[in-house]
Amino acid sequence: MSRKTVLLVEDNPDDEALTLRALQANGVANAVEVVRDGAEALDFLFSTGAYTGRNTLEDLVLVLLDLKLPKVDGLEVLKRIRAEERTRLLPVVILTSSNEEQDLIQSYLTGANSYVRKPVDFRRFAEAVRQLQLYWLLLNEGPPLAS
Repeated sequence: MSRKTVLLVEDNPDDEALTLRALQANGVANAVEVVRDGAEALDFLFSTGAYTGRNTLEDLVLVLLDLKLPKVDGLEVLKRIRAEERTRLLPVVILTSSNEEQDLIQSYLTGANSYVRKPVDFRRFAEAVRQLQLYWLLLNEGPPLAS
């Protein structure tokens, strides 16, 4: 049995490193794939572009999605995830530094499963990631994804 995968969609190298460090510090055993813009996220999710021929959804259990992304923004990525039958039920957690209420509202209206603001302090951020891991990767029983 292969390891379940988390997709991290993050364009900021510092936030990417912080997230990966927090996941590692919390003993997350899942594989973590990182993509750095919305277009690459869509390629990964729908096996296009550099991911053509790969079944990237087979072990995918969670998407951690930033909103402010180059090429295709996070809300558009979320819209496309929810529009496609194969990914419609995939758990998506918005992990963003945005304090804009409209981003929060639009994320839920578009189908986000959760919205988490990134704390600036590493200890608080690591704790937020620990809570995400505990719920989304250990307690939550996700739906099967369409093939």
